[in-house]
Amino acid sequence: MTNTYPDKNGYFGEFGGIFVAETLVPAIKELESAWSDTKNSKEFWDKLNYYHKNYTGRPSPLYYAKRLSDYLGGAKIYLKREDLNHTGAHKINHCLGQILLAKKMGKTRIIAETGAGQHGVATATVCALFGLKCVVYQGEVDIERQKPNAFRMKLLGADLVPVKSGSRTLKDAVTAAMQDWVSNIDNTYYLLGSVMGPHPYPEMVRTFQSIVGLEVKEQILKLENRLPDSIVACVGGGSNAIGIFHPFIDDKEVELIGTEAAGLGVNTNKHAATLCKGKKGIFHGMLSYFIQDEDGQIIEPYSISAGLDYPGIGPEHSMLKDTKRAKYTSIEDCEALDAFYKLSQLEGIIPALESSHALAYAIKTAPKLPKSHIMVVNLSGRGDKDIFTVGKIKGVGL
Repeated sequence: MTNTYPDKNGYFGEFGGIFVAETLVPAIKELESAWSDTKNSKEFWDKLNYYHKNYTGRPSPLYYAKRLSDYLGGAKIYLKREDLNHTGAHKINHCLGQILLAKKMGKTRIIAETGAGQHGVATATVCALFGLKCVVYQGEVDIERQKPNAFRMKLLGADLVPVKSGSRTLKDAVTAAMQDWVSNIDNTYYLLGSVMGPHPYPEMVRTFQSIVGLEVKEQILKLENRLPDSIVACVGGGSNAIGIFHPFIDDKEVELIGTEAAGLGVNTNKHAATLCKGKKGIFHGMLSYFIQDEDGQIIEPYSISAGLDYPGIGPEHSMLKDTKRAKYTSIEDCEALDAFYKLSQLEGIIPALESSHALAYAIKTAPKLPKSHIMVVNLSGRGDKDIFTVGKIKGVGL
């Protein structure tokens, strides 16, 4: 496999493409043209790198988790500290890129969807930075379990719109944002939050997020004088995972592992393990894997972590699964909670519940690996937003 996807029609192998209502085609074509003109512009990337360095705080550290590694007694574990970015997660990486593109396109209104709230916060942040109107759609269930981020979005000046349809989670927030976009294509830019949706979003968000993997490659070579043996990242829509995976796709000696949300178990109806249990289908503008019933209807996903609570996956991940370049597994809620506590108490780092799924895989597998094995875990976000969820589950009043 050569690292050149997608093709000119937006396909990663058989996955991807553009599957949208006729009314959205002009907006997609406008975005395709703008992205094509922009992605090779030195001026654009110089401006984006200025904000990454002086606003986001990049590069984020690659941190050797010595106490966690010693406790597990196997592989040497490094954490890519995306939780230290401004706004507390990897989402700021593609939000800065897309807001600069939106300004270049002359858009004055930004809309976004959010699950855990990190993408919504990052979108509201960049809209405040550049003085653009911001509307964020978030499911009622997610607003309740992510109260700190809901408040942050409002504080930053965003209009937070509760989505009351369906499961009232991320899937329904995406649908609501797309409906808004159809009605307001002239002045509105849809700042999509993952490597999903119609082309060019999967390529565009992937390109902006690849800064994570590019930094890891440079950092690990300085620290260890070689590439890691494995890289682990949680997978919902897939942005943090593809961001760290993509620069390593051609390095076949590096194992790439994505961890999905198994919820209460992949053999129950309470999970969000799309690649482990899903089937090929078309939804939200793309051909990819989705959790579906026998009639092809989307099944409501479930996860303790709002950011992984999505029934589909970005098309590049579907390609990586089918070509066996990446391995995808699933982690149950109880395992993620255990990892949440372990990292907090062993390293003094409170991880997001999403990131805790990747940590849980490391905790399960590292003891079985030799001490010479180098494992990088993408710590995609911080867990401040999750303290109310964890406190409620553990019966701790907050």
